Amino acid sequence: MNDMTPKKFGIGAPIRRKEDATLITGRGRYTDDFAPEGVLQAYVLRSAMAHATIRLDGLDAARAAPGVHLVLTAADLGAMKPMPTKAVMRQVDGTTHKVPVRPVLCSDTVRHVGDAIAFIVADSVNAAKSAAELIEVDYTPLDVVVDIEAALQNDAPLVWPEFGTNRAFTLGHGDAAKTETAFASAAHVSQIKLHNNRLVANYMEPRACVAEFDPASGRYTLTAGTQGGHGMRDIIARDILGIEPSQLRIVTPEVGGGFGTKMFVYREYPLCLFAAEKLRRPVKWTGERMDHFVTDAHGRDNVTTAELALDANGKILGLRIHVLAAMGAYLHQFGPFIPFVGTSMSTGLYDIPALHVTATGVYAHTVPTDAYRGAGRPEAAYLIERLIEQAALDLGLASDEIRRRNFIPKEALPYRTPTGRLYDTGDFTAHMDKALQVADWAGFAARKADSAARGKFRGIGMCCYIEACAFPGGEEATVELNGNGTVTLLIGTQTNGQGHATSYAQVIAEELGLDMDRIEVIQGDTDRVRKGGGTGGSRSIPLGLPSVLKASKSLVQKIKDQAAEKLEAGPEDLELVDGTVRVVGTDRMVTLAEIAAGAPEPLAGQEEVKQVEATYPNGTHVCELEVDPETGDITITNYTIVDDFGVTVNPILLAGQVIGGTAQAISQALCEETVYDADGQLLTASLLDYRLIRAADLPDIHFETNNIPSTTNALGIKGAGEAGTIGGCASVMNALQMALREGAGVQHIDMPATPQKVWQAIQAARG
Repeated sequence: MNDMTPKKFGIGAPIRRKEDATLITGRGRYTDDFAPEGVLQAYVLRSAMAHATIRLDGLDAARAAPGVHLVLTAADLGAMKPMPTKAVMRQVDGTTHKVPVRPVLCSDTVRHVGDAIAFIVADSVNAAKSAAELIEVDYTPLDVVVDIEAALQNDAPLVWPEFGTNRAFTLGHGDAAKTETAFASAAHVSQIKLHNNRLVANYMEPRACVAEFDPASGRYTLTAGTQGGHGMRDIIARDILGIEPSQLRIVTPEVGGGFGTKMFVYREYPLCLFAAEKLRRPVKWTGERMDHFVTDAHGRDNVTTAELALDANGKILGLRIHVLAAMGAYLHQFGPFIPFVGTSMSTGLYDIPALHVTATGVYAHTVPTDAYRGAGRPEAAYLIERLIEQAALDLGLASDEIRRRNFIPKEALPYRTPTGRLYDTGDFTAHMDKALQVADWAGFAARKADSAARGKFRGIGMCCYIEACAFPGGEEATVELNGNGTVTLLIGTQTNGQGHATSYAQVIAEELGLDMDRIEVIQGDTDRVRKGGGTGGSRSIPLGLPSVLKASKSLVQKIKDQAAEKLEAGPEDLELVDGTVRVVGTDRMVTLAEIAAGAPEPLAGQEEVKQVEATYPNGTHVCELEVDPETGDITITNYTIVDDFGVTVNPILLAGQVIGGTAQAISQALCEETVYDADGQLLTASLLDYRLIRAADLPDIHFETNNIPSTTNALGIKGAGEAGTIGGCASVMNALQMALREGAGVQHIDMPATPQKVWQAIQAARG
């Protein structure tokens, strides 16, 4: 990468993760490792049917079973409120949409396989499972719909009959009249219809929680893997349990991956807290992989039709989009917001003067959907980049040429899109040209001929993406000097694998002249950290680091002011080096521990730097691949990424984030398929049936940057956590579409392009 400068600490230093020694030696402590004295184990009885009315028998037998302490049904939850939807949106007609009740435990009707029916607490998980088998669930089956296009047909079974429709909402952006005028004047219109496949997050650590209640104080503690405890605390306390947030403490230990899906409140959390209070003993629930598949929010699952109006020279005049976004059986915590924020990025990197996009949420008897890595922006990038490729094909233009004609020129920045997004900086042609050069785009024809000589199809494709992240706001940081001369950072972001302890510490280390092993980063404790926005939307480093830097500088000034008296020098003549404060150019010094001991009060810097606009990372992915027409197998032979992330904090961590995200995109494009049958049974409910990309399937990925600092972020950082996922799918599928079209005449294929689907498409095209 081209910005790896030789620094020991500070912004830009290529420091290896300080977290890794603990994690790779097995000393990390995850939620399931936590077992307070007297802890009981919980199990959730879940619906085996996708849609039915239910009656429960055998509850007395379950409650009397060996080792059982508590069996809860909906009737036992008292004043507990239902699970909330926090994204209630204004529709295109000006109204707000209806929100169905999502109960903590279902009382009379279940609406997807995995819906929660009963909660059993026992001495062991096996005892709880045995008791659950004594509960007889009398199902009266009701009609089921799982396909979102079918769900909008007039005769479709209704998930919520009282609403009279499976249409959950219709949201929109843009100007319909202006767009119609643009299409009326077009010399050519290109069209496409795409399915963005449903995904299951499959983080390393399945969800788990441990709930405790202290009768003396009336306070609860929930230990759980989260992406931010403060927001979760407020929702559980206020919206579900009906208590003050100050009565609930959320503690987050190590988190084995989040990807958006651990941002949310799930039913087991309030149930464990309720049970812990009732039993006056800790209650623990640990999810199994099957639980993850049938209860944790799924991602994506859109069916989109789009049209692009162009003039005779291939210049885009207008864009018209309609998205059907699967919501599942309920509106999840932020579910309705995902298609809204995603479609706000519909125009991508292109100068498109007219846009009209509508997004219709659709109910079906499936697991609800919500944010998954990128949260709507991968869907937007995939659509516009597949559509621009279709337009190039229709007009006989090269892939790079149609983009050159339509990119927003750098001199037009800052640029306001038709959806209101304000792109501040970038040079989109530059990163595309660099990626094409590195990928040897010009030499593709020779490689294609070589593949053909071996009986293989070869394709090359690109995706030029932009995303919105680090949304307006801030993140408070407190940097404290401890009595032993070490430093502690308190911040309300939440690492779940990104390397926050390294990124934050390297900046503090430079400011305070300390080694990084003398800096502790505290996240994930709502009692110790005053407030926090958690981690999601690539916000932690762009929003957190400016506050960390400013708080560090504030603490440095307080330390110098305190040391000035001891050293009989002006604060401006002092420097912090190796855990000491010394007079520049002399050997007169005092240690940080001595400063802390002599201070009349604890020394700390507390700051919150806010920004008023999102940041806009962007870049180009180029994928080259080969297809075996006899088997449908795909081999990615070359993958190139050139990104603009503004200021780079740590190039090693940056590369890890980008390559990891790209692996998830390749996995979506080629492997991951969530399949429901007509009865609403999830056929891919384990890792035996749901394929994830493997290391052996991944190519070597070349990654470099062509950075232009952001003007909306205090440090010029744009953010990178989701970028690989956003840029990856379209580059893979554009390459595959070329290979199949030119090799066998296949005109269209959707994700996931599994070997079976590819082989079948080739056979169908050959007749």
